[in-house]
Amino acid sequence: MKRTLLIIAFLAASLPLCKTLAQSTADLEKLVNETRRSTGMQHGTLAVSVYNTRQQKMIYSYNSELAMTPASVEKLLTTGVGFAQLGSGFRFTTKVTMRGNVDRDGVLHGNIYITGGGDPTLGSYRYRQTSSDSLFDGWMRALKRKGVRRIDGRVCYNVTIFDEQPLHDTWQWGDIGNYYGTGASALNFHENMFFVYFNAGSKIGHPATAASIKPKNLDMHGICEVTTAAETTGDNVTIYGSPYSKDRLYRGTVPLGKQNFAVRGAMPDPARSCADIFSSYLRTHGIGISSNSMQVYSQPDSLRSVVDQYSSEYYTIAQYTNLTSNNLYAECIFKYLGYKKYGIGTFDNGTRAIMDYLKEKGLPTGGVHVVDGSGLSRSNTMTADFLCRYLAVLTKEPFYDDFLTTLPKTGESGTAKNLLTNLPTGITVRVKTGTMDGVKAYAGYIITPRGETLTFCIVSNGHDCSSQEVAAKLNKILYKIATLY
Repeated sequence: MKRTLLIIAFLAASLPLCKTLAQSTADLEKLVNETRRSTGMQHGTLAVSVYNTRQQKMIYSYNSELAMTPASVEKLLTTGVGFAQLGSGFRFTTKVTMRGNVDRDGVLHGNIYITGGGDPTLGSYRYRQTSSDSLFDGWMRALKRKGVRRIDGRVCYNVTIFDEQPLHDTWQWGDIGNYYGTGASALNFHENMFFVYFNAGSKIGHPATAASIKPKNLDMHGICEVTTAAETTGDNVTIYGSPYSKDRLYRGTVPLGKQNFAVRGAMPDPARSCADIFSSYLRTHGIGISSNSMQVYSQPDSLRSVVDQYSSEYYTIAQYTNLTSNNLYAECIFKYLGYKKYGIGTFDNGTRAIMDYLKEKGLPTGGVHVVDGSGLSRSNTMTADFLCRYLAVLTKEPFYDDFLTTLPKTGESGTAKNLLTNLPTGITVRVKTGTMDGVKAYAGYIITPRGETLTFCIVSNGHDCSSQEVAAKLNKILYKIATLY
C-alpha cells in the first residue's frame, strides 16, 4: 500500500511538468504558424524540429521532412565528421624538401619542393606565428641549417592530394571572386585571399582608385570600376574573377572620405603564389635562385626533408570554422576527408566520406544532398528532422565535448554573439547559423536548467523579407524553443 501511494505521489508530481511542456509546445506551434503567415514569409518555406536526446524522441516538428537549403549550417556535417575521422589532435602537414647536392660554397644544385597538405592556415595573416614572414623565415632558416646559401634551381610545388577544381560547379559567380568564395587548394596561402586598398573619390559618384594590393608581388591585374558613395555606406565592392586567371574586376562602391579602404578578394592561384612569394622572400634575404617556380605532379626520388610545417590541432581549426563560419577552412576539411578515405580530395569524395559516416550511424538520409563542405552551394539540402537526429548522434561520440565548444554560444561568441542576449539564467544555447539570399538557418544544442540536452533546427527558405527581418522572426522561435522546459 505504501509503495502504491509513492507511485501515485510521483505521478501526481510529474503531471504539472507534462502539462507545462505540452502547453509550451502548443505555444511554440502557435508562434510557428503565426511566423509562417507573417509578412515576407507567406511564399517561402519554414521548417522546425526539436529533439530530446535523453528521451531519444522528437518533441516538436513542423515541415521537418522537407528538403531545405541549409547555407552555412552545412558546416555542422563537415566539422562533426572531421572530428570522427581525423580526431581533435590531427594536424595538417606541409612538407618542404630538397633534392640535389650542396657544394662547399653552399650552392644547392637542385630544387626545393613544397608539398601541400591541405592546411587552411598556412601563411594566414590572422596570427603572427602563421604570417607569411614568420612562415618563410622558418623555412629559410631550415635551409640555412642544411648549408644552403644559394639555389641553382627553383622552388617547385605539389598539390596532388587535392584535385585542381577549387570551386564547385554550383557556386554563384558573384561569390567566387570574393574572399568567402575562394575555394580550397592542397597548398593554401594567406587564406587564399588578397587585400585591395581603395581610395575614394572627392565626391559621391566619382571614381575610386585601387591604390595597392597585399600580399605584395602577387601576379594579378585588377580592373577598377568602383565609385564613391555616402560616408556611411561601408564596403559594397564585389570582386569578379575565376581561378587561375590573373584578371580581377572590381565593381561597387566605397565610402566617401576613405583612403586605403581594405576589401578582400579571392587569390587567383594560391599554390603558385606561395611558391613565387617564397622565392622572392629568399632572394630578398640573401639566398639567390636561378629559376622561376614551377608546379610538379609527382615526387622525385632522393628527397631530403627540410621542414615539416604543422597546422594547429584540428579542434582549433574546427572551432574557428564554426565560430566565424569560415568557408575556406570548411572546404579544406571536406576535401581532406575525401583524400583520407579515397586517396584524393575532391568534392565528390568529400561527399562520399560524409555520407559514409551518416550511413554507418544509421541516420535517415532522405532529402540529404551534400555537395560541398561550406554550404555555399544551393544544391545542398537536408531536412530539419535529419539535422536534429545527426546532432543527437554526436552527443554519444567521444569527441562531443570538443565539438560542442566549437559552436558559437548565443549572446557571447562568434556569429551568435547578438542572438538570445536575454535568456533566463541556467539555459545554454550553442548554435550554428547559416545565411544567404532567401535562406536563414539555425541549428545546434540547448542545455536546459533541468539538464536536458535538446537538438534543434530552424530553417527558412524563399522568404521575401530582408535577412534582418527573417532573423528577428526566427529568433523568437529559437527563444521559445530554448524556454520549452
